[in-house]
Amino acid sequence: MLPKKKTSKCRTRTRRAHKHLKPVNYSVCKKCDHAKLPHAACENCGYVNPSLTLQLGTEEGS
Repeated sequence: MLPKKKTSKCRTRTRRAHKHLKPVNYSVCKKCDHAKLPHAACENCGYVNPSLTLQLGTEEGS
């Protein structure tokens, strides 16, 4: 069926208001001050918490 009346721009945009992209929440690494995801290891230095630091290796390209 076809719509009986035109849907206004305001009604359409109000309906779509919650479909926006949400910004990524970054935190700062306490050791090297690089941006990292919260509750995750730092990609730069491998720091997780004071009692745990991951050893990062290098990737070899083929």
